[in-house]
Amino acid sequence: MNSVSPAATQYGSPEGRRRRNLSGRHDPPQMGYQGAGRDRATDEVDKIKSKLQTAWNSVKYGWTVKMKTQFSRSTPLILLSKHYYFGYEDDIEQFQRDFVSRVWLTYRRDFPALEGTQLTTDCGWGCMIRSAQMMLAQALLMHLLSRDWSWPEALNTLFVEMEPLRSSSPHSLPSFSSISSPVSPSSHLYCRSTSCPSKPHVQNPHQEHIHRDILRWLSDCPDAPFGLHHMVKLGGSLGKKAGDWYGPSIVAHIVRKALETSPQVPELSVYVSQDCTVYRADVEQLLGTDGPVTDVSNTGRAVIILIPVRLGGESFNPVYKQCIKEFLQMPACVGIIGGKPKHSLYFIGYQDNHLLYLDPHYCQAHVDTSKADFPLDTFHCNSPRKMSIVKMDPSCTIAFYARNRAEFGALCDHVTKVLSSPSAEEKYPVFSIAEGHAQEFHVPEVLPRSSYPLAHRSRGTMPKRPSSDEFEFL
Repeated sequence: MNSVSPAATQYGSPEGRRRRNLSGRHDPPQMGYQGAGRDRATDEVDKIKSKLQTAWNSVKYGWTVKMKTQFSRSTPLILLSKHYYFGYEDDIEQFQRDFVSRVWLTYRRDFPALEGTQLTTDCGWGCMIRSAQMMLAQALLMHLLSRDWSWPEALNTLFVEMEPLRSSSPHSLPSFSSISSPVSPSSHLYCRSTSCPSKPHVQNPHQEHIHRDILRWLSDCPDAPFGLHHMVKLGGSLGKKAGDWYGPSIVAHIVRKALETSPQVPELSVYVSQDCTVYRADVEQLLGTDGPVTDVSNTGRAVIILIPVRLGGESFNPVYKQCIKEFLQMPACVGIIGGKPKHSLYFIGYQDNHLLYLDPHYCQAHVDTSKADFPLDTFHCNSPRKMSIVKMDPSCTIAFYARNRAEFGALCDHVTKVLSSPSAEEKYPVFSIAEGHAQEFHVPEVLPRSSYPLAHRSRGTMPKRPSSDEFEFL
């Protein structure tokens, strides 16, 4: 599906990038022909044939082997409210279908230059925007298709180990002009040939059209409503520009502005909580009415609810572990925009005390989505990764989706139970839900200065802390 090691093709030698086969042994680095004679050439051909056979076997068996070793078989893994048990191969297959179907957005290069700059890549600074885009993509899939939608090609992708670009400051990254060319499409290790084992699938033309439309809206071209170019442009009104580092609170407001200015999905809006409080009347106003419509302007819209919070001071407070896990189990949850210190990630599930995530830190070549049959493979990840929840950066934005007032009411009831649970370890809730409008509580409609949850508020002076917008970013 993706190049074997994007990091290797850009910043390092391919030597040492070894792929593990099913027997647990490391294959030696691939070597080219050196004109050492017919015997050596025959050996090289045999090696290539062996590698191809291993790859084909990995399509069928690789996921099962990897999932049973990487994830516990005794406890379920929750992926955006869905439960999977890795003691059963059917569940591994369902998990693969579900995980690979999530839209994966990463660093790109060689796209049209960002307005007012010569930047043709976001490598080194754009990962928080990518995480926000992945959250938005998931919300669009839920809104326009359903949570049960899956990409028909998800089971035909090959599992490969991929290494992300290492976090570092933009000044220590190589100049963008010196980055080597990407691996040619012919060397990508995804399988589409008829000789490769695959399972039959039914392609729904309408769903495939929506799938491609969502990817076009998020593509790296100036006219894409939710693409990097437009996101960076909207960030200008919030004091950000191309090349800057973005925080999870800032990108929440950028997503809100993007939906407000886009005609592509007029029935979907975004609500960003203020001071870690969701005001029900404000959200219900965005949702409109569920009853008979007499006013054309009040037809009712779905809403994405974004809640910037800070779950600790300098580091993540472990008392919030259970609450985060409860959120990821909710059917309305769209994931969490966050990461670990200086490393943005999009969290979409968990198992035990480990979070499952999609990582934007792979620099891939720009894809021209104006073509009717543009390739989809680089927009879907087939390499699940996890990290300990205690390594999570305390700054994050929690996302929910409600299609109508009934779903929003159910969401509020569920959240209230989680936040007020007697078994909750935290003394103060991550955020709160209040009746009425924000203006009734004299909360101005501006970008919140604080992303702290209630646990860090007091009537006295706020302790000095790192800004949530300095979180990030690589």
